[in-house]
Amino acid sequence: MSQLTSSIKLNIQNSIGWKTRRKIAIIESDDWGSIRMASKEAYNYLLKKGYKVDECSYNRNDALECNEDMEMLFGALSSVKDMHGSHAKITANTIVANPDFNKIRDSDYQQYYYEPFTETLKRYPNHDKVLEFYKEGIAANIFIPQFHGREHLNVLNWMNALGAAKKEVKDAFEFEMFTIHAHGLSSCRKEYLQAFGGYSTQEIEGYKSKLITGIDLFRNLMGYESPSFIAPCYTWPTEIEETLKSCGIHYIQGTRVQRVPSKTSKGFKKQYHYLGQRNKHGQFYLVRNAFFEPSSDPHKDWINSCMGEIDNAFFWNKPAIISSHRVNYIGGINSSNRSTGVKLLRQLLSNLIKKHPSVEFMTSDQLGDLISQSA
Repeated sequence: MSQLTSSIKLNIQNSIGWKTRRKIAIIESDDWGSIRMASKEAYNYLLKKGYKVDECSYNRNDALECNEDMEMLFGALSSVKDMHGSHAKITANTIVANPDFNKIRDSDYQQYYYEPFTETLKRYPNHDKVLEFYKEGIAANIFIPQFHGREHLNVLNWMNALGAAKKEVKDAFEFEMFTIHAHGLSSCRKEYLQAFGGYSTQEIEGYKSKLITGIDLFRNLMGYESPSFIAPCYTWPTEIEETLKSCGIHYIQGTRVQRVPSKTSKGFKKQYHYLGQRNKHGQFYLVRNAFFEPSSDPHKDWINSCMGEIDNAFFWNKPAIISSHRVNYIGGINSSNRSTGVKLLRQLLSNLIKKHPSVEFMTSDQLGDLISQSA
């Protein structure tokens, strides 16, 4: 997509929907709590087996967050304050469960089991303080988890692939991972990451059940309700929104495009949203309009690019809702990925408060409350 086309689309997106003269900045960060690459050893083994894990930024860098990841990220967020004296904060969209690989193996790959991500943490080295960091981040109002799903996994498709002994799935399973895409670049569908990517009535009913158990688990782990939700891979059937509402979800995060599983084929259709749009259940859509993903392209000038998107949002009297996935701040596989991501985040936040001293840092649920109160 050309720069001109991107600029036109951004201006159109920011010209419609809910507006405010306040300069509000939100950082939405997905995938916390979910496993990805298990270890450096797993990465090297899979690379030697011919999997092009080096070609995908997620396979190259992303992993379950460790103690050092949390500590360094919190340092960056605490390095600045907004006009109210509040530190920068991240809406940490959290996956609350991962597969229980031992139980699945014991069932001869016939039955699916899951475990809270807090149990997964116990099997990883240097992860013993992560839950403590979560609690500290919540108390300090700089790291606020919101619900991202029970698993970042399409359970039905993955279990079918396991049962069929699909090679890349079984190879990944040996390291307690979902899978790796054999051809390098990440693919939600081929890596079974789109948790709500099915289209049949049976699958949709299953998703509703997973949402209920997942949201209940989130409440038990975090000690509070999650008012907002974002679907893995921005993919979900509209039918699950009623279940989300019944579970206390008032705000649905995403980009301007929702990928809706098609009931007539195995493909998807696009459904467009704008900030403050309200569905038939009274829920509001929150739409990202800025992107800070340095891990995905180390050669791009992410600071100037993101600042330009923030400036555009403020020009149109829109809050800047910045997408910045967990992978940017993870160093367990590649420590330079974390140091670079944290350093750039510090610079971005510093530039933001210097250029816009009246900026206000908020989380997604706080923005949702502001929108709903003015509706």
